[in-house]
Amino acid sequence: PPFNPRLIFSQIVALQSFHYVTLGFFIQCNHFLFGPSITIDRIFTSNYIDIWTGMGWVDNGAVLLSSLVGAVLLLLIVEKSKKCLDFSVTLFFIHFVMCCIYNGIPGTYSWYIIHIVATIVMVLLGEYLCSVKEMNEIPLLPYES
Repeated sequence: PPFNPRLIFSQIVALQSFHYVTLGFFIQCNHFLFGPSITIDRIFTSNYIDIWTGMGWVDNGAVLLSSLVGAVLLLLIVEKSKKCLDFSVTLFFIHFVMCCIYNGIPGTYSWYIIHIVATIVMVLLGEYLCSVKEMNEIPLLPYES
């Protein structure tokens, strides 16, 4: 297929939008299950991401679960296993830029660890799901003579 910048841009916008919707949904679920506050800071700052505390893992879990959903979104939106790395890294790079704009450069190692792990999970699972779909047999119409 020819290079289509509009398609690529719309796929990036769709992935980014669904990423924030799912992350917000999991943060909302965390509020009902565990009681932490609902604030946009949970998405765009490093204040709540912490690998050393139980409450930190509540938000860590939201990020990691959203990367699992992101892998499924790669299957639905991107559909090509060799594009999963590019789209996943782009998603998390845009997220990093948004975090920097919102609150400055994230200041904890935990933030970087969780987001790198989430990127790796999204890439590997997305590539796996897309490759399974690509390997499905193409149905052929029965040959009649």
